[in-house]
Amino acid sequence: MRIETIEKLCCPFDKAELSLTVIHQDDSGNVTEGFLICSECKRLYPIITGIPIMNPDEYREFKFEQPVLDKWQSHLSGKTIENFRVVDPEDGNELLQ
Repeated sequence: MRIETIEKLCCPFDKAELSLTVIHQDDSGNVTEGFLICSECKRLYPIITGIPIMNPDEYREFKFEQPVLDKWQSHLSGKTIENFRVVDPEDGNELLQ
């Protein structure tokens, strides 16, 4: 997915801005792997093979996303994911940026 397209996306729940972490890009600069984090609700949306997965929580299954999140753990800077949200393990609260 093109970065210009990703920049137009917002969180489907609260319409807040999303911050992008790029894990891998193709030769054209398109994001093929990475994740988006909502600045308001702290939901994490993975980008797999260039497609952002932005389904409502009730349609997501953590067990299917867990292997990818484990692989990306170094990009989370010690943070963890609970209920599809980024949390700071030191205080257990949703991470505030």
